[in-house]
Amino acid sequence: MNASHQRAYPGDELLSIGEVSERTGVARSALHYYEELGLIQSFRTAGNQRRYPRHMIRRISLITVGRRLGIGLNDIGEALADVPMDHRPSDADWQRASRDWMRVLELRRKAIEELEDQLLGCIGCGCLSMKACALVNPDDQLAEEGAGARRLEAAAELR
Repeated sequence: MNASHQRAYPGDELLSIGEVSERTGVARSALHYYEELGLIQSFRTAGNQRRYPRHMIRRISLITVGRRLGIGLNDIGEALADVPMDHRPSDADWQRASRDWMRVLELRRKAIEELEDQLLGCIGCGCLSMKACALVNPDDQLAEEGAGARRLEAAAELR
């Protein structure tokens, strides 16, 4: 590692992609992809090898948790946008990111609760009632408008 790279990440140990992959459980190909998307950052040594600052492990771990929860990479990127990559983030940086994550999670929680409410009686056509389906949507007339839960989609568009 040359001195200019050391200055870029003061006080942070630099790790190879293999070390980061082993430590986080994230495949090297995924690390490459996250870097391509700007979610994480590395630099190249004189020998053209990737090196990651140790503080990137926390960021990668948060990305992994977000993915397990079904959060899209764009949303994860937005939540981590204010967390610096060029130096070790401070506690204040992580607190800000935590507040952003809480907003994303709250929106997801509300969407799940709405879906649960809608699924209680829905059989797919969107009329929300197995008993009323034959009356409200005889012979599946809504199918002519397209696939999916037409009424649910229409209601969502009105919001």
